[in-house]
Amino acid sequence: MKANLIGVIMVGSVLLSFTYYQTKPWVVPEKNAKMANPVKADAASLKTGKEMWTKHCASCHGKTGAGDGTKAASLKTTMEDITSAGVQKQSDGELFYKITAGRDEMPSFKKKITDPEDLWSIVNYMRTFKK
Repeated sequence: MKANLIGVIMVGSVLLSFTYYQTKPWVVPEKNAKMANPVKADAASLKTGKEMWTKHCASCHGKTGAGDGTKAASLKTTMEDITSAGVQKQSDGELFYKITAGRDEMPSFKKKITDPEDLWSIVNYMRTFKK
């Protein structure tokens, strides 16, 4: 009976930590959330954003942002659906911050994509993923 109780406690702890890991809010500093996107969402920006997305983001987030990339199933973090209202209502500054800073399994792209205009172009491209 004692072994069963220990097993139940261990499984419960793992599930609780997994749930927390999946749902903890990603708070963006206010100054970053209020940043305006300096890159116009024109054809050139969307083309660059799509190229960057395909190279750096699609393997986890999926080709259309649905969170169904080829690597998604192997991650502890559930990929958020970029087409969802919850993501689409975030400011450009919030999305730019998350791409740049990274968190947990989401890598920081500030050293991989060194041109800020390319990062803003990814944000512009993400806006095309509306449902």
